[in-house]
Amino acid sequence: MRTSIALVDDNRYLIRSISQNLVCFEEIEILFTAYDGGEVLEKLKNIAELPQVILMDIEMEPMDGITATALIRKYFPDIKIIILSVFTEDDKIFEAIRAGASGYLLKDEKSARIVDAIEQVVEGGAPMSPSIAQKTLQWLRNAPPPASTAATLTPQSFDLTKRELEILEHIAIGLTYQQIGDKLFISSKTVRKHTENIYQKLHVHSKVEAIQLANKHNWLGNI
Repeated sequence: MRTSIALVDDNRYLIRSISQNLVCFEEIEILFTAYDGGEVLEKLKNIAELPQVILMDIEMEPMDGITATALIRKYFPDIKIIILSVFTEDDKIFEAIRAGASGYLLKDEKSARIVDAIEQVVEGGAPMSPSIAQKTLQWLRNAPPPASTAATLTPQSFDLTKRELEILEHIAIGLTYQQIGDKLFISSKTVRKHTENIYQKLHVHSKVEAIQLANKHNWLGNI
C-alpha cells in the first residue's frame, strides 16, 4: 500500500528535486506540494484526501514550518510531520518537537533514507538524522531528573529482552532499521518488529518517548 505525502518548502528548486527523487519509489505517492505553512493549511482544508505524512521545511514566509506544524497537529491530528531542514540548532529541534513533529531529518539525507523515515513515522516511530538524535539524547541526559520518590525501573520491569534493549540503544544514536540490522546480523524487518514490541512493552508511541523513558532510568550508554 502506498503512503501519501505532501512536501512543504519555499525553495522551489529543492522541492522539485525532492519530488523527482521520491517519485522513483513505488511505495510513495506525492499528493501535493506547498511553499509555506499557510499554503499547506489551505490545501489541507480543501483537499479530498489528506496526506499521511508531510515533509516540512522550517524557515518559510509568511508562515514558518514550526507554526504550521503546531496548527496541523491541532486541526489534522492524524497527519504525521517530519521536519526536513538544514538547521541543527538545539532550539529549532526542540521547538519542532514541541510543536508536534514526529521526526527531524537533515536535507542532505539520501532519498532512500527519507522514504525509510516516512515508513517509520507511519508505524509510530520518530525518525531522526543521527546528529539530531545525538543532540536529542544529550539533551535528555542533561535534563534534570523529575522530582519523584519512585524506585528506578529496570528493562526487566517492562519485560524487555537483551536484544530489545540492544536495539533501543542503537535507535537512540540515530541508526536506521537497516543499519541496526547490518550491525546485529538480522533483517530490517526483524528490527522493525522488535521496535514495535519495545513500544508496546514501554507503553510509548515514539522513539523520543522510548529514549526519554530509558534515559530516566539510566538504561542507555552501553554500546
